[in-house]
Amino acid sequence: MATLARLGKPSYLSAMQARPILYSFRRCPYAIRSRMALAAANSVVELREVALNDKPADLTAVSPKATVPVLVLPDGQILEESLDIIDWALNQSDPLHWASARVCATDWVQRCDGELKTWLDRYKYADRFPEARAKHYRQQAEQTLQHMESALETHRWLGGTSASVADVAVFPFVRQFAAVEPQWWAQAPYPKVRAWLAFWLESALFASAMKKYPRWEPEQPITLFPPKQSIPD
Repeated sequence: MATLARLGKPSYLSAMQARPILYSFRRCPYAIRSRMALAAANSVVELREVALNDKPADLTAVSPKATVPVLVLPDGQILEESLDIIDWALNQSDPLHWASARVCATDWVQRCDGELKTWLDRYKYADRFPEARAKHYRQQAEQTLQHMESALETHRWLGGTSASVADVAVFPFVRQFAAVEPQWWAQAPYPKVRAWLAFWLESALFASAMKKYPRWEPEQPITLFPPKQSIPD
């Protein structure tokens, strides 16, 4: 976490910034889970959709590493990690009670952001890692899927009896995994995970988080996120 006071407040940020500013990229799994948490909390932010191959100077000014998501708060704090953004959103409001399984979520997030993400990247881009076949990388990633399948045989959700941060934080990465080989995934020995994934893919919350917005440019009209009525029943 950084602050504008430490970095020096850029001139394009008003001293009376009215609402948080979220720099995001629609398909980024870290940004997806952040937007889903913001939508669930109904925490309204100014959305700035960026192109990762041509990052705006405004983003690099507030976050030199220039990865997304980045949330710039009105008090000058800068949240550069998706989990910090999720925590901030749920601290504002948690109508779906996602934070109730936060301890359990930590274990799942660590597994997801560690071993699953490592092998998923190699599985998706196997041609960049020719030391092994894509099947090998898939099998390594499947270790996390096997743990998920076992957990979902006991409860519908990773965090227990209700949806939580655990589910929302892991979901975007399982979505990517399933998309690499859709035909294989349809027959894979993970029926509980497939049903869990289908729920999130079909949810109003995910639809809200994945709405397409034009690339942000300075001086263009402000885009507010989430859209109204984005919290599911």
